[in-house]
Amino acid sequence: MSNDVVIEAWNTVLFEKFTRFKYLFIEGYASISDEALKRSQYAEDAKILDVGCGFGDCTIQIAKTLGAKGTAAGVDCASNFILECEKSAREDGVANAQFFVADVEADDLGGPYDEAFARFGTMFFNLPGLAMKNILQSLAPGGKFTQVVWRKREDNPWLHDAEKCVKAIVPVVSHDETDAVHCGPGPFSMAGPDMVSDMLQSVGFERIQFERFDSDICIGRNIEEAIQFALEIGPAGEIIRLAGEEGERLRGGVIESLQDVIGQYLRDDGSIWAPSSAWFITAYKPE
Repeated sequence: MSNDVVIEAWNTVLFEKFTRFKYLFIEGYASISDEALKRSQYAEDAKILDVGCGFGDCTIQIAKTLGAKGTAAGVDCASNFILECEKSAREDGVANAQFFVADVEADDLGGPYDEAFARFGTMFFNLPGLAMKNILQSLAPGGKFTQVVWRKREDNPWLHDAEKCVKAIVPVVSHDETDAVHCGPGPFSMAGPDMVSDMLQSVGFERIQFERFDSDICIGRNIEEAIQFALEIGPAGEIIRLAGEEGERLRGGVIESLQDVIGQYLRDDGSIWAPSSAWFITAYKPE
């Protein structure tokens, strides 16, 4: 299965959308990535791979914890994201953060790495088993892989509430019914611990553990931004985009409905913080 359509999406329409809300992806997810990275005590000379690095904030954060001989390497399939990563590393003066473009399912990832990390970077693989196998092969013996993925949609109302709202108004068009580019399987594709554990075991990982982490995340500095975020990012935005002209025609009704759906998470300062739930998954390459 070719990833060309997915890569094109991340390099074009999704890159534009994510860039528009870059603040929310970095600042809004900070409590989750900070907690996940706190559990890893990297050696000063460690070589770390950040899978699906996006804007590179985690890669840079990891690099800052390492010594001069340590390196953090961020990989993403989208060259536009990698250009943003390199720009951020230069602006932060972080010389030991490196970035490269690769399809994690198929391309050489370099290595061997002491550890691999992925914050919401593994849910969009068309063939996740191939990606997990490739990550395993890039690790040194005994290397640890930590990935953060969303748990089930029902425990992530920041996405699911908007999705239900849109589905009640806009006809759902599947990826197979349109030529439009798309993000891949979606944010909840790795939510099932049995499926993910079986997949990791099947490619050779061992000592697999899941830890639930719940936190409120910022989805908008005001309700208008939160509504636009819901309409552009995640399942709700994907439904509208794939519906084409009909989705655009119904957008006004969706916005009106989202006022109440999202308004329930309004804080005193006007910002919108909604509950989220993630898995911290750890697995090891055999010694």
